[in-house]
Amino acid sequence: MKQVQVNATPFASLTPDSLLDALESVGLSPDGRLLALNSYENRVYQVFMDDGSPRVVKLYRAGRWSDAAILEEHTFAAELAGRELPVVAPLVLDGKTLHSHGDLRFAVFPRQSGRAPEFDSGQVLEWMGRFIGRIHAVGALKPFTCRPEINIQTFGEEPLSFLRQSGFLPQELAEVYFGVARQALDGVRNCYARAGKVASLRLHGDCHIGNVLWVEGGGPWFVDFDDARMGPAIQDLWMLLSGERADRVHQLAEVLAGYEDFYEFDSRELHLIEALRTLRLIHYAAWLGRRWDDPAFPAAFPWFVSPRYWQDRILELREQIALMDEPPLWLS
Repeated sequence: MKQVQVNATPFASLTPDSLLDALESVGLSPDGRLLALNSYENRVYQVFMDDGSPRVVKLYRAGRWSDAAILEEHTFAAELAGRELPVVAPLVLDGKTLHSHGDLRFAVFPRQSGRAPEFDSGQVLEWMGRFIGRIHAVGALKPFTCRPEINIQTFGEEPLSFLRQSGFLPQELAEVYFGVARQALDGVRNCYARAGKVASLRLHGDCHIGNVLWVEGGGPWFVDFDDARMGPAIQDLWMLLSGERADRVHQLAEVLAGYEDFYEFDSRELHLIEALRTLRLIHYAAWLGRRWDDPAFPAAFPWFVSPRYWQDRILELREQIALMDEPPLWLS
């Protein structure tokens, strides 16, 4: 298997001292206590201030987003928060939300408490749908100009091209994987064709259980808009669904009961659920490969370079090919 050459190590200049210095440079007074939070794409820490109050600082990975794209993320979150939506937006410090210290780019957020939501509750799903509908009503007002769209090219063709050139796949599995992946992308195209032209709007982009904090009596709080992109509304809904088909139909009904109080849902987008899941699977595999020069990734995902991982991905994509041929959830 080809060994990918390591470039400059991401976050090489990040140390406890450099992080504390960065926060002091924007007028904050950390007391020295740092807690690393679970994040791989960026580095995220909970930092306590001299007065005992915590803040969350996110340090952005170099080379992923331009400053303009990050500021679009911040502006969108602030726009939502300004309309009293439960969104954790970055703090404005020294008149800015995006800061730099040496080669580090960072933003500071208020700490939001909460637990993982219970998506097996119809009331929770309806509540989630209600707030996502409000987010989409705002997201539809204007497009992003510096952030890309979730589509077959960005989440399918480009990641697959990277994987083909990367040398990560075991030689004995490469031909099979790429053959199945091409069939899967053909299935994705068929799903998009059945859906027809659907609206593209500003999305959270990664609306799964790990990016929602549930507050008892207060409902959901949405965090981490780092993957905010343009795309179809269903992208922010399908990851709320799980279980057998009948379960997912019921869950979708609960979500849309709240969603459509604030934003009209185009039922043609139901054709895209399994297509978007397929694109996410391909994109995720390429994401791991693209981040392999970061020491945190081989340590956290050692199975990525094992034959078993790619065998499982082949089976997964074959399952997706079959699922994309099934009727959409509400049309069965």
